[in-house]
Amino acid sequence: MNQEDIKILLEKYYEGSTSSEEELLLKRFFSSKEVPEEFRHDNEIFRFFLDSAEIPEAPSGLEERIIIRIDRERAEAKLSKKHRIIAIISAAAVLIIIISAAWFLTRHKGSDRDTYSDPQIAYAEAIKILYEVSVKLNKGTSALGKIGVLESETINGLQTVHRSTSLMKEKIRPLDDVFTTMKMIEEGKTGSVKESSEK
Repeated sequence: MNQEDIKILLEKYYEGSTSSEEELLLKRFFSSKEVPEEFRHDNEIFRFFLDSAEIPEAPSGLEERIIIRIDRERAEAKLSKKHRIIAIISAAAVLIIIISAAWFLTRHKGSDRDTYSDPQIAYAEAIKILYEVSVKLNKGTSALGKIGVLESETINGLQTVHRSTSLMKEKIRPLDDVFTTMKMIEEGKTGSVKESSEK
């Protein structure tokens, strides 16, 4: 199967609309050792489903903890986005300062003749200063590349978690009905025992 077919099947799988034959195709695809890198997160989920024979009972409060964790991850992602925006604004401010300084220096060229008597020396000195500023700016912005990778990995991970939690929620919903029915039956038996003991 090609990767586009796999993407379509994964979308159907996370929506809960795949047939058993399509799920078998996905299981075969993810059980192979050569799964492309773009399906890394999905591969981990399918590996888990393939390795576990029984689905364990979800601990109480799991859904709330997942929602809290997702909200925390989103807040952290927004915070890293703020840091990136601050870094871009800072770089723009430095660039404006450099342009302003260059404009100021070229505008007052005639009045500052006594600073450097040779224009070539002044030009070389300006190039040297601008080069130093450029090196420091590049050094400061090189760390921003890691933030972009971190943000994309976080978003991919959150999307995978969201798809798997929505799938689990849909699969667990029939169990809620069963538990509600069992509770009603148990309360009905307890109520009839209490009534007979009161008589």
